[in-house]
Amino acid sequence: MHGRTYTADATPGEAVTVAGWVHETRDLGGIAFLILRDKSGKIQVKLEKDEMDEGMVETGLDAHRESVLKVEGDVKEEPRAPTGVEVVPTDIEVVAPADPELPLDPSGKVDAELPTRLDNRTLDLRKDAVQAVFEIRAEVLRAVREAFREHDATEINTPKIVATGTEGGTELFPISYFGEEAFMNQSPQLFKQLMAGSNLERVFEIGPIFRAEEHNTPRHLNEATSIDFEGAFCDHTEAMDVAEAVTTAAYEAVAENCADELEVLGIADDFAVPSGDFPRLSYRDALDRVNATGELDEHLTWGDDLSTEAEHVLGEEVGEHYFVTDWPSEVKPFYIKDHDDDPETSTGFDMMHPRMELVSGGQREHRHEHLIEGFRQQGLDPEEFEYYTKMFRYGMPPHAGWGMGCERLLMTMLDLDNIREAVLFPRDRQRLSP
Repeated sequence: MHGRTYTADATPGEAVTVAGWVHETRDLGGIAFLILRDKSGKIQVKLEKDEMDEGMVETGLDAHRESVLKVEGDVKEEPRAPTGVEVVPTDIEVVAPADPELPLDPSGKVDAELPTRLDNRTLDLRKDAVQAVFEIRAEVLRAVREAFREHDATEINTPKIVATGTEGGTELFPISYFGEEAFMNQSPQLFKQLMAGSNLERVFEIGPIFRAEEHNTPRHLNEATSIDFEGAFCDHTEAMDVAEAVTTAAYEAVAENCADELEVLGIADDFAVPSGDFPRLSYRDALDRVNATGELDEHLTWGDDLSTEAEHVLGEEVGEHYFVTDWPSEVKPFYIKDHDDDPETSTGFDMMHPRMELVSGGQREHRHEHLIEGFRQQGLDPEEFEYYTKMFRYGMPPHAGWGMGCERLLMTMLDLDNIREAVLFPRDRQRLSP
């Protein structure tokens, strides 16, 4: 809107045009107040009934909450106003009226259940706390990109419609592609490896991944945003270094640039940037530490995955971000390289927050014959992945990388109860719209 001033920038002595949503109105008889809200904050509009145009006053007071108004007027100092200033209007225009019955209350005075909020996301994001989450999400992604560039990685974009699944299995969404069967990609894994074999060497991607898992939990999505890294001439320890640096950079950027948002969310005092190196526990150490607590019903043995309960127990023990390294070869995908001196143990690692897993990665198997054998061991047909495997015959360097769940990073960083709060329009078993 031409000549519009954000409410936070309204300065006493200026004539301004402000525009936004009606947050609330207060009619005190001879005088009334209208609170107008925009992206930057709120401002009080003063309506003196006896001294102002009757039609203009009626326009302001008759506008239902959440209607869009444009107000022209003069900014005056007013210590009693919420922000210390108010607008004395010369003109009020209803740009877009709102129905009197709203599906939820953007003022936040009346709580709404999460499904109602997700059904009405536009209204939901008019709440300060919800807006804060997505301002922080944007800052996290900005900082992550910057951190990757500092680690000499080039941003890439890989296909989301593919001929074969990354990891096979049943977690694929099939689609019709000009009469052929195709799938939504589970991960950029195979493509980013191919790029590590190109002269780009170090690459990263931030993009959607699709998993047809029938989970219905507070920490799983069927469409998520993955933050991925792959580096040529990297081993698994260097890949962990990058994961640690990127995570720390995200926290540092939020601490530095999102103080207001952290305040709105009520976590400013408790927000802590990870300091120092993340502990690195071997899978064997992790099992021993969980078992030593005696808190699980079952004794964990070699080859067991870490259940949600086991992750919680270990997270309580460690108390900060940490890595679990050297996983059993049998539980990691075919493309994860085993240790040369111990084929039962892989270079696979997970990076954990005390609440949950954030990252999965490892060094990749770059030797063609070993890769083909890995496919066969996991019951996959190497010929279906020929576009991928053939490049390993043309000089594929050692390489390592990982994938991080963006929403999980936000969920743990901001102590959100449900991963759906960290994505605008979640996709899960029950939700395909909006």
